Amino acid sequence: MNFKKKFGIRLKELRKKRNLSQEKFSEMLNIAQNTLSNIETGLNFCTADTIEKILLNLGVTPSELFDFKHFESDENLIDEINEILKNNPDKIKEIYKIIKAIVN
Repeated sequence: MNFKKKFGIRLKELRKKRNLSQEKFSEMLNIAQNTLSNIETGLNFCTADTIEKILLNLGVTPSELFDFKHFESDENLIDEINEILKNNPDKIKEIYKIIKAIVN
């Protein structure tokens, strides 16, 4: 998956998490709704000015907006989780409780 596609999916996730329609969010960004749609589908990318507006209107940091870790393969994610647990053995029980709560 290319960068524009990952960015678009991430932007859509964050927009929906805040219960914003494309129409409302595009108004907030001062761009056309079809422009936002093209960004979210990975057909186009946005300007630096639009990225600034996205950050402000969603209340996220650049690292949150550009966090694409969840697009990695399950194997890579499991490897990273194992690495985290090796470095934080005191957190294993807490992490277990969180996972258990999510799965149930």
